[in-house]
Amino acid sequence: MNSNEPNNEPNNEPHDEANNEPTDEMSGADTANELATVVIIGRPNVGKSTLFNRIVGSQQAIVEDRPGITRDRKELEAEWLDIPFRVVDTGGWMPGGDELDAKVSRQVEAAVKSADVVLFVVDASVGLTDDDANIANWIRRSGTHVIVVANKSDNERREAEMWEFMSLGIGEPVPVSALHGRRAGDLLDRVIELFPEHLRKPTFSKPDPWATEAPVENDDGPAVPRVAIVGRPNVGKSTLFNRLVGEDRSVVHDLAGTTRDSIDTLVETDGGPIVFIDTAGMRRKGKIDDAAEYYSFVRALRSIDDADVALLVIDATVGVTAQDQRLAERVDSAGCPIVLILNKWDLVGTEERLEVQGEVARMLSFVADSSVLKISALSGKNVDKLHPRLHEAISQYHTRVPTKDVNKVIAAAQQRQPAGGGAKILYAVQGAIDPPTFTLFVNREIPQHYLRYIERTIREEFGLGSTALKLRVRKRQ
Repeated sequence: MNSNEPNNEPNNEPHDEANNEPTDEMSGADTANELATVVIIGRPNVGKSTLFNRIVGSQQAIVEDRPGITRDRKELEAEWLDIPFRVVDTGGWMPGGDELDAKVSRQVEAAVKSADVVLFVVDASVGLTDDDANIANWIRRSGTHVIVVANKSDNERREAEMWEFMSLGIGEPVPVSALHGRRAGDLLDRVIELFPEHLRKPTFSKPDPWATEAPVENDDGPAVPRVAIVGRPNVGKSTLFNRLVGEDRSVVHDLAGTTRDSIDTLVETDGGPIVFIDTAGMRRKGKIDDAAEYYSFVRALRSIDDADVALLVIDATVGVTAQDQRLAERVDSAGCPIVLILNKWDLVGTEERLEVQGEVARMLSFVADSSVLKISALSGKNVDKLHPRLHEAISQYHTRVPTKDVNKVIAAAQQRQPAGGGAKILYAVQGAIDPPTFTLFVNREIPQHYLRYIERTIREEFGLGSTALKLRVRKRQ
């Protein structure tokens, strides 16, 4: 170890190897085990999320100039010098705070256990604080490689003042301005030097300019399906998310709005890998008066648009609300299948259950074909029934039907019930999937009620269940 590396206390037993089992963090796809993990920690409001965004190269974490914005662990892949690694953003470590602060701190501690390198971020504009010293005392005992990052070192004067952080006893700090990118490359050079030897190799070699044949591109196969968990605040989304991923990845608290950002986690299931996405609770846009909540709302909408399936979580003890109805409309317009989750079902009485089911049929009739699952995310009751329905919905979302079969079904439908007025579908073809999209070539305008009849026929004949269908009509010139 050279003089620039952190001077940590020795650890004779490497972390997470005591029982020779992989950590929960690494229990995703096989390729995930080949990536080094870099975890960013520090007290609140020192610029951890800004540094996270700088490393991954885009605005992925919500950033605001006040403490407590980040609460859950957010991880993404990044690379430096063609070496890929996983970077994890965490909330501010405040073990002496209230119950919510304690839960956030436990998330930080869990992330550090799986880290290859820890970036301990301090604020060079403020200087050394008691909280920084407390974190240093804890992190030294972890036995993990630690780099002290003196953030907000926007100029040479700030850099000259960073040496007070040497008293933390974790080695020489690296001055960085995460906001402006100052010395970010120097920091990443230090980071990859601390990776295990087998994880420092680039993922691909640079092309040979003298090669006579074009390089063969890697075929990574189909994309991993993404499942977004959406709903109003405080309906149990994070509890369900933690139950599905098998660990406490999201902070769960009675306070509405605990989840700020969309958290993605890859999970291996019996039917293959799935990315589950925990989203922030969504209220009506007019009721959002906080910048962080607004950006949480935007990230949740983006997660819906990118999802293959949406789990719409409804609090069964409250019933279906107007906001649940608006959220269902938003998800339906995105085109992905919906699975309705009636959470906290075990707390609902017999008479109230009939009332809730009536509300679902009445207020959510436009997604009537959607699968409805009654669960308790807290106890885990019936959660195991969700995976088969998810795989069925994902399969329907990716369905492609041969052109001859589409035309055969539509011809039979028109023979049973003509459109009237001489209108006729001459030919049809499926032009896209995700969701299944069919283009109908017609001789004249087709009434809307007849298009609904054709859509229902296609759905039933090809077993498309609750997935959305799109019909595009092209009139013959």
